[in-house]
Amino acid sequence: MATAAAATPSASAYPTSSATRATVHPPSKLLSPKTPHKPLHITLSKNSISDIIITTQKNSSTSDTDNHIFYRDDDDKPREECGVVGIYGDPEASRLCYLALHALQHRGQEGAGIVAVHDSILQSVTGVGLVSEVFNESKLDKLPGDLAIGHVRYSTAGSSMLKNVQPFVAAYRFGSVGVAHNGNLVNYQALRAELEENGSIFNTSSDTEVVLHLIAISKARPFFLRIVEACEKLEGAYSMVFTTEDKLVAVRDPFGFRPLVMGRRSNGAIVFASETCALDLIEATYEREVYPGEVLVVDKEGVRSLCLMPHPEPKSCIFEHIYFALPNSVVFGRSVYESRRAFGEILATEAPVDCDVVIAVPDSGVVAALGYAAKAGVAFQQGLIRSHYVGRTFIEPSQRIRDFGVKLKLSPVKAVLEGKRVVVVDDSIVRGTTSSKIVRLIKEAGAKEVHMRIASPPIIASCYYGVDTPSPEELISNRMSVEEIREFIGSDSLAFLPIDKLKGLLGDDSRNFCYACFSGKYPVEPTGKVKRVGDFLDDGLSGSMESIDGGWLHGTRNEKGVDVAKLEWKEEIKFSS
Repeated sequence: MATAAAATPSASAYPTSSATRATVHPPSKLLSPKTPHKPLHITLSKNSISDIIITTQKNSSTSDTDNHIFYRDDDDKPREECGVVGIYGDPEASRLCYLALHALQHRGQEGAGIVAVHDSILQSVTGVGLVSEVFNESKLDKLPGDLAIGHVRYSTAGSSMLKNVQPFVAAYRFGSVGVAHNGNLVNYQALRAELEENGSIFNTSSDTEVVLHLIAISKARPFFLRIVEACEKLEGAYSMVFTTEDKLVAVRDPFGFRPLVMGRRSNGAIVFASETCALDLIEATYEREVYPGEVLVVDKEGVRSLCLMPHPEPKSCIFEHIYFALPNSVVFGRSVYESRRAFGEILATEAPVDCDVVIAVPDSGVVAALGYAAKAGVAFQQGLIRSHYVGRTFIEPSQRIRDFGVKLKLSPVKAVLEGKRVVVVDDSIVRGTTSSKIVRLIKEAGAKEVHMRIASPPIIASCYYGVDTPSPEELISNRMSVEEIREFIGSDSLAFLPIDKLKGLLGDDSRNFCYACFSGKYPVEPTGKVKRVGDFLDDGLSGSMESIDGGWLHGTRNEKGVDVAKLEWKEEIKFSS
């Protein structure tokens, strides 16, 4: 890689003091038009979706966010890193961005940010906390313009976390660029080492910063070709939105791991978002997904589409349908609600049990529980009530209360549970610690039997593509049989969704999904060490990457993987005597 000036991150990308920061980013002075540039090269293959070529769709709008205990909601669940949104052509772009981020809040609760463009100047507001905590009327007033991008983020806790809150903004020789990223790069370590060898200086532990450096050193013209050239070097998962002084760019990795959709408002404004639920809230009509390997450029000329690179068979994240996405979203062309309801129906068919009532672990298990109850012909009732007002920090009484965190979040309903044989439907089991507490909670409320049904196959491997999962050693399904897990959590029976039935439900689309967390077989092999999703406990760590091993996962796996389909149901179900 040729040596070149590194991207110059803005103050708002990496502030160090206040919890919220607003910054203005003026454009850099442009070089002479005679500056050499790389010619346009677009590669198409037989695998290209509909043989995407450069096209133009007229955009009609062109004229006209020690007693103190840190608590995480769903602390024993995989966590999605973030959600992104981009809006072009609406005079209230930043406010619409704010609303769209509210709809995507489930994808990240630790930080939020918006970058808006006004008079060719990028202005940003970022902060730690929920969208409603980061933004208010006065902050949104500082973000005028008809072009904006936004981001909500999940991360581990850290005193310097604010500097990693996106969107990032950087100045480079042709102007300024902002980026919001959902995903995880499996070759981040190698890219960063190569860039540092050539003089780049990094200010964060975020893999997104690598993308800015790659754009800065590119000599391609026009700008979107810099993005193409940068993405050609990336491996892993990335759904990103970029903004310059006059363009909105959306890009999705060749495998399409993470979702990204495009919609249009009635005034012609173009909207990109991680899920369709964000489009619904701001009254944008869903048009289509951003295709795997596609770059979409939106400016005053309209929408231009091109194939980023020849892409292999898509490998979309199946966990979007199991847990991450909201039930009212359409993800990868399928209704999330219908998927989860079908998962529950499969469980009722494959792992039936005599019971009096079906309940869910709210909120993510509700739709699957409805499917189970309907198929089993048993009433669904609300046996666990979830509190939606639990803060991220609280003070525990000096006298220890067992299962304190779970009791704050979930309250059993004795009238539903007492003396009953109860089926409990949840979306997944990760470490098993929360499941054991839930089973104990239900039994203490008087349940006669508790039968756990899990609307996903056993998770036996870490994800490297934008989902924060523990190391394989921490995953209970990686080190215990189904029967051992049942004994550990204390349920009377336990059954997981069979992976062969899951694939059967997906039909011809089954080959287009990633099942690495269930099999240990990765579409893009991680090499060396791969950065965890989120950031290190101290985001402000300095020094070599070797000094922060706690933030990395080893990119090694059992070559044979684990054939989950061979798990037999007779091993998964044990009834109490």
